[in-house]
Formats: sequence, structure tokens, C-alpha cells
Amino acid sequence: MILIRHGHHHTEAISATAPRTDFEHARNRLHVKAVPDSLPCREDEFLEIQEHLESAIEEGTGSCIYISGVPGTGKTATVHEVIRSLQTKAEEGEISPFQFVEINGMKVTEPSYAYVLLWMALSDQKVTANHALQLLEKQFSTPGPRRLPCVVLMDELDLLVTAKQTVMYNFFEWPNWLHSRLIVVAVANTMDLPERMLSNKVSSRLGLTRINFQPYTYQQLVKIVESRLEGIKAFRREAIEFAARKVGAVSGDARRALDICRRAVEIVESNAQKAEEQRLRVAQKNPFTDLGPTHEPEQVTIRAIKEMFASPNVRLIQTASLHQKLFLVALTLRLRRLGLAEVEFSEIAHAHLQMCRLQNIEPPMLSDLSAICASLGSSRCLLVESGKHDIRQRVRLSVSEEDVIMALKVDPLFRRLLDTLPSAPAT
Repeated sequence: MILIRHGHHHTEAISATAPRTDFEHARNRLHVKAVPDSLPCREDEFLEIQEHLESAIEEGTGSCIYISGVPGTGKTATVHEVIRSLQTKAEEGEISPFQFVEINGMKVTEPSYAYVLLWMALSDQKVTANHALQLLEKQFSTPGPRRLPCVVLMDELDLLVTAKQTVMYNFFEWPNWLHSRLIVVAVANTMDLPERMLSNKVSSRLGLTRINFQPYTYQQLVKIVESRLEGIKAFRREAIEFAARKVGAVSGDARRALDICRRAVEIVESNAQKAEEQRLRVAQKNPFTDLGPTHEPEQVTIRAIKEMFASPNVRLIQTASLHQKLFLVALTLRLRRLGLAEVEFSEIAHAHLQMCRLQNIEPPMLSDLSAICASLGSSRCLLVESGKHDIRQRVRLSVSEEDVIMALKVDPLFRRLLDTLPSAPAT
């Protein structure tokens, strides 16, 4: 699915039926895809992006903002909130109307398909990538006073990287053209992607406005989780603080904090359900025994969060086969070295076989590696691009890097391999 949006940004319905209990309510609200009414702790970034976009729309000029920050720091969510706010202003006549297009690098089969999507949004015509490129260049170099400004969100920009970098270069260059009226908001995980991919000389000439989203602090993570749980009595405050401290110390990733709290809710519900089932079994055997009231789930406590940190993911990884573990390490190394969110199967396979050679391990066949990748996908350790079963297939971790490291560092072989992990994306 490719996202091209005009008009309102719709929130995603997480549950088809109305939640019956506080726990169900909490699970829905803590879902990473649930769009909150407002985004706490990113007010400064919101204002900076909004002011920048608003002035470019009003002046009818091109502009380019480059937003970077590690995953889970609210980059895309903040841009979506800015766009919703500007669309409301445009509908109420406070600012000029504009078009909005979203191109997500993770959902584009080829980087050059970004040209096709942009031209489709501007003209409602679907043409080939080369033809779209020609038509875009013609339009952006021709005066069009009645043409609406176009805001393009290029999300997961890391994944639109090509050998010659022409796609990234063009999207950064076009806003500088006098008649383009193109406003590009590029979102990436890597702070220095333009320098690394386009050379310092080119990137400094492009005049990008840069905004870097810092990882959330412990206090901000508490605020984010609490804002989702307003009016819901499913959590003890110290449990939220404990989860936020754990995540704040490792990554500052809000999605991880929400995920942990959501899974802690599931653990508490599951424990209550088991207790209730046990009560009913006793009732069947001894119909005259007074069993007391039904077991209601208790509030989520620190114990539930700790249970969450004795993560099922860690246990799952520890029970994997040798080559499944090697595949996870190869993927983690590639992701960390490149500073990307996902990589192609061929790159992981290359790193995997290289590790086998270095450690004198019998290397698997490529078909075996493909089966290993599929098995890790079905056990939810990996997210594997669907509908594609070749070496270009994209793969990302579905568990966190910390889970992989925590599960494998107890083994001397994997500790040696993980010791080569760069602490930050390579420059």
C-alpha cells in the first residue's frame, strides 16, 4: 500500500468494537498505530516545522526540511500533526490551499517510483518513472502562478538510497528551482545521510533546513505513556516510571515504551484469565465450595513490567538454531553499520556467509538462508517484505536490537561477533 493523501489524515481504527474494560481501553490507546489527540513533548519541533511550511506555502516558494533522529522519536507523527493543523487552516481560509503527498521508502518497490507517485498526485496520470521525471522537470521549470504549492513527505528516506543517489538529489534540488512550488519534508533515521550520500559540496549547496529529534528522556516517556492512559485506571504510576526508565536508558524509543506497557497489560489480563479458569475448574469438581468473587485483573505493576523484560523475545532468540542466531546477528550488524531501518536479504546473506568463513562454521546454501529468513519471519523475530522472494527482498528486525544482544551475549561466539557492533551508525 502506498500512501498518497489529500485532505484529512485519518486516524486508524484499532478496535472495531467499543472497549469493555479499562484494560481493553489501555491496550487500544497504547497501540503504536493509535493516533493520539495531541503529541506531547514535541511542541518545539511542531512549531518549527509548522512555521517553516506555512511561510513556504504562503510565499509560494520551494523549500526543503531534513528531519533526522533514531526510530521512535516522533518524527513522522509530528509531521502528520503539522499537516493536519495546516489543512484545517487552509479549509478555514487562514492560509493558501496546498496539496499533500506522502511517499514512504518502505512501501516503494524501486526508489525511482517516487517520481511516478509525485506525478500521479500532481496530475492524476500514471506514467513510467523516466517519463514522470521528464514531466516533473518540465513542470518545475515552467511558471505556473495558479498552481497549488505541493508538500511532499518523504518518509523512511534511508530506503530511497540508490547507487547514484539521483532520486534523493532531485527531491532535494527541485525545491530550489524558481517555479517548483515544491516543499519537501524528508524524514530519515540517519543525521548525516545527505553528506554521506551526496558529498559535502552538494549537500551544503542544497541549503536544507535541518531539525534533529533527540531520543526521548525518561521524563518525556512517562508523559507520553500517561497522556495515552488519561482517565484509565489500568496502571500504577510506578509501573509506567519503571518502563520509561528501562527504555530511556537504552534507546529513548517511545514506540518501545508503548509496546512494553501494552504487552504488560496483556500479561496481567492473561494471568487473571488463567486464575479465573482455575477457579471454574475447582467449582466443577466441588460445586458446594464458596470460591468468592470472580478474579478481576489487578492494575499493571512493576512486576508485570519486569515479566515483560524477561522478554519472551529473548527466550525465543535463545531457542533459535545456530544459523538463525547468526542471521539475526548479521542483520543487526548491517543495520547498525548502515544506520538504516532495514536492508536487502542479499546484504544479510553476504554478512552471514562472511561470519561463517571467519568462524570456521559450515556455510549454508542460499536456499537454506532463504528458509531461515522465512522461519524467523513466521516466528515474528523479523518483518520480511511480503510478495517478494528474491535477494532484493527487504528485511527488518521485529524484535529490538537490545533483545538480540541480551539473548546472545551470554554465548562466547556471539559475544565476539556482537563486540564488533558499531555504537552508532558508521560515518
